[in-house]
Amino acid sequence: MSVPTFQPSRRSTLLALAGAAAGGALPLAAAPAAAAAETPPALPRAEPFAPTVPGARVPVLIDPTDPWHFTAHPAGALTTRTIAGGLEVSDGRGVLATLTTGARTVTVRGPRRWFTEQKRRVEDHFDRELTDGTAGWGTSPNGGTWWPRSADDADVADYKVTGGRGAVTLSATGSSRHAYLSDKDLGDVRARARFSFTQVPVGAPLSLALTFSLTSLDTHYRARLVVTPAREVQLVLEKALDNAVSVLGAPVTVGTGFAAYDHWWVQAEKTGNVLRVRAWKHGVAEADLPDWVHSLRDPDANTALGAGAVGVRAYAAPGAQTGVEARVYDFLVEEASWTDPPVITHDTWVRVLPEPFDGTWTPAVEQRVRAWAGDSSPDALAYAAMFLPNAPAVTDPARGGAQVLGTAGYSAPDPVTGLHAVGADFHEYMGIDGWAFPSGETGVLKSHGRYLDCSGLVRMVYGHWMGVPMGIAPDEPARRYLPRRSVDQAASAPGVVVARATGTAPPLDGLRIGDVLFWDNEDGAVSHTGIYVGADQHGRQRFVSSRKTPDGPTIGDVGGKSVLNASASDLYTSSLRVIRRF
Repeated sequence: MSVPTFQPSRRSTLLALAGAAAGGALPLAAAPAAAAAETPPALPRAEPFAPTVPGARVPVLIDPTDPWHFTAHPAGALTTRTIAGGLEVSDGRGVLATLTTGARTVTVRGPRRWFTEQKRRVEDHFDRELTDGTAGWGTSPNGGTWWPRSADDADVADYKVTGGRGAVTLSATGSSRHAYLSDKDLGDVRARARFSFTQVPVGAPLSLALTFSLTSLDTHYRARLVVTPAREVQLVLEKALDNAVSVLGAPVTVGTGFAAYDHWWVQAEKTGNVLRVRAWKHGVAEADLPDWVHSLRDPDANTALGAGAVGVRAYAAPGAQTGVEARVYDFLVEEASWTDPPVITHDTWVRVLPEPFDGTWTPAVEQRVRAWAGDSSPDALAYAAMFLPNAPAVTDPARGGAQVLGTAGYSAPDPVTGLHAVGADFHEYMGIDGWAFPSGETGVLKSHGRYLDCSGLVRMVYGHWMGVPMGIAPDEPARRYLPRRSVDQAASAPGVVVARATGTAPPLDGLRIGDVLFWDNEDGAVSHTGIYVGADQHGRQRFVSSRKTPDGPTIGDVGGKSVLNASASDLYTSSLRVIRRF
């Protein structure tokens, strides 16, 4: 059975920049492949998980060997050319800057950079209640939607989340019950889960497995915790390939005397085709975890599994009792790497003028463009990247040590449902109450924690860091201040409208890196915003936005592709409505 395509609901380091710091990391490189081996019974864990490659996880890099760093800027005299809606400035190497009449935003040629993202840590403790009557396990923090599935199409009502656990009732024997997360692109991964059963097996074993590299219910690896009627606890490592199961690591007894509701942990690690699994009873200190029960290389290199999803599988063997509840109390993806992460590379930097460009090439504007030509200090894109996963935290002593940059979440999850409501504005991310806006309004600290919702991210980047004046009011007819909400930003943000459409996506012909994007919801009202970053390695036009399902700013595809030119059925391709240039 194939894994169904995830269809989300419509709304369901910068300081490591090598151009700004000597000795910066080199551009992204591929992780070295694991060394070949014949049939080792066990592999020592000499290397760290996910071999360390300089810059492989930081969200933005600059190449210190780029010739840009060793040449004069600008190169020769400047010339200007009037273009539709603005002015193009060139030097001896080509187009240097592009200005838009009525907008502050200016794109400037600079050193080449790489923007990327890797998988966030997933930590699901199932501390939510699905109060709307929805069956299943809902949405995992950072991990996407849980998909409940079984080969015999068992009733999804067998799955529930309550009391800090995800549970599935084994209402039939001899059939698997799966639940897996929607992110299907995980290659190397380290994950663990805490399991239990509500009964001791009678007649035949029960098992709960941690599954990984899952591309279908019939194809995956699984670290299977087996509980026997004799109350033994065993760990088996298996590979299912088109429903043909091979045992890679034979059953090993890891415990005895199992009692109902005993909690056991299972951990699995995949690095290339090297697999490691272990299990232990809950309560063992982290420093005292047992050795790997199975540590081996998939013996069949031709059928070794690659990228896939992670999840769990519950199974009652034929002859076991029915009605047993299999429970998952914690599910953690401790570390993981996408096999094909988004990588955006170009030499475009996004700067902001102190006032909107009036269409006139003046000595003051020329002086500023000349200064930007040799400037590798943070721009709008660099600041945006500093809120992506794996961005380092930066604090500001002038603001009482408040964190002003670093990986952001979307919002604190609701304590009952676990779902994310509208998140925080830029000053709330920093934990600052009473923020005085140029509009004369005062910002109130309503959200605590380092969170940014979609419009909060745009205001953090373009307002706080780049200087576009902000307000709170829902509408500014003079378009002087950047409003708080995305719907109001789309209607009346400072700058110019590049494109707008109703009921369909506008053309992307005039799109420029740094432009601000707005999407509608099911009711046709604008409800989301982000910033266009550029085309990735596959030519997909990507944006950064803060979203609920991935729980924070992302250029990735968890909960919907961050792509403007995907298929017409993709959420953010089809629902784009407004493009603005601040």
